[in-house]
Amino acid sequence: MAKIMVDQEKCIGCGACASTCPDLFVIEEGKAKALKEEVEDTGCAKDAEDVCPVDAIKVAD
Repeated sequence: MAKIMVDQEKCIGCGACASTCPDLFVIEEGKAKALKEEVEDTGCAKDAEDVCPVDAIKVAD
């Protein structure tokens, strides 16, 4: 299982993660939120980590 972490201090709420991976990320109150803390398939979670312009998302295997 891989752990998904969103750094709320870094997040600017741009929505890139939610657009890239809507099954795992949403924007709430102007910040990104992971819908699951752990996932088996890291495919789109890793994509969201890559597109985040402020490196607020970390996916740790």
